[in-house]
Amino acid sequence: MELGIGIGWRPEIADTVERLPGLDWVEVVAENVCPGHLPDSLARLRERGVRVVPHGVSLGLGGAERPSPRRLADLAARAEALGSPLVTEHIAFVRAGGELTASPALEAGHLLPVPRTRDALAVLCENVRIAQDSLPVPLALENIAALVAWPGEEMTEGRFLAELVERTGVRLLIDVANLHTNRVNRGEDPYTALDELPVEAIAYVHVAGGIERDGVWHDTHAHPVTRPVLDILAGLRARVAPPGVLLERDDDFPPPEELAAELTVIRETLSTAGASAPVRPAPRKPAGASAPSAQPADGATAAAAGPGAGPAPPHGTPPGPAAAPARARVGIAQASLLSALVAGTPAPTGFDVARLRVQSRALVAKRAGVVARVAPELPDILGSGYRPAFVAYARFRPLRDSYRRDALDFAEHLLAEGRPDDEEARRRLTLWWTERAAPEPPRRGARLVHAVRRVLAGAGR
Repeated sequence: MELGIGIGWRPEIADTVERLPGLDWVEVVAENVCPGHLPDSLARLRERGVRVVPHGVSLGLGGAERPSPRRLADLAARAEALGSPLVTEHIAFVRAGGELTASPALEAGHLLPVPRTRDALAVLCENVRIAQDSLPVPLALENIAALVAWPGEEMTEGRFLAELVERTGVRLLIDVANLHTNRVNRGEDPYTALDELPVEAIAYVHVAGGIERDGVWHDTHAHPVTRPVLDILAGLRARVAPPGVLLERDDDFPPPEELAAELTVIRETLSTAGASAPVRPAPRKPAGASAPSAQPADGATAAAAGPGAGPAPPHGTPPGPAAAPARARVGIAQASLLSALVAGTPAPTGFDVARLRVQSRALVAKRAGVVARVAPELPDILGSGYRPAFVAYARFRPLRDSYRRDALDFAEHLLAEGRPDDEEARRRLTLWWTERAAPEPPRRGARLVHAVRRVLAGAGR
């Protein structure tokens, strides 16, 4: 299925996307569209014959729990509403804990890497089969960017993806920017990954920009595409002609002519890629971190996934259902990592503590940014104090349910503490919270109830 050259559709650049020359298709974040109420821009693009592919970010197929039937039904409904030829998601986990591990349920609000172990692969394969059976169109999965590496991994990324495809028949969405990110942050060679990939399984390719700070590559989707990323795209093109290539841009949107120019560079890179891959730069060892091993010489099970995973099955042999013990081991490992990132618990054994701190700060910064977008009244009310107040709040308080719920919890926390200090700001925050939370303050403590009533009484005088 040929897709051609596309771009990620975002509301902020909807008008620009409609005017881009030679655009073949667009990708939309699945969770940001509602079947039956599609944005006018997407409807017009579809009328012109531009294909629209929903790209999910919250399914968490790499998690230890089986995928949510509700989330799968939502993704299926979006594919049908958009008339999409396929849907895509990520090889990642986004939540952990809960009943499987008898621990608090945690949400990351972010895509986190799956350990490349036999246990994790068995769980992922079973989850993928469940998803495939629930979706009306083919599924393709994306490799993700990562700041941290699991200790004791048993496979390289390319081998892990190859076995996933072999066992499930799932298609791949290869993000060349994420391969570059993992070169900088984890010391992995992107060209080795390309050599190991089943390139015939590629559904399409992502290209995106980022920036390096203090030896860490941040996959921002808010900066121009860099030459190393384009070189990896050329290396992939030297191995296969990808059915589609898409430019991702999620923030700090440039003028229309700059977006058009980036698409032109992508087209030129694809057309001029030679018969052999570009010169392969040596993989970089990330500062303060060790690159993961490919397959332990002694065949030991990865420490991150726990004992008992056993040796790899014979090549090409489909595994049986993922055993409950494997899900439990993966679940405990993922819950331990996520708790360290979002709840301030100690780092699990074998992880780079400094790198975990970088990831934890990045998660909090992302939460602050998303909450500011879904509840723009909060930074308006709090002014320059919004971000430091949110960072202090979120450091030991994990995301609960949704970002809208997070915004309400943050406001409630401030009010319970008698903040903000400015009386007018506190009055505005109180009114904002009560209008969205309930007619009466929830009885979570007399202090908050008393504080809200006092402020509201003062506002009525």
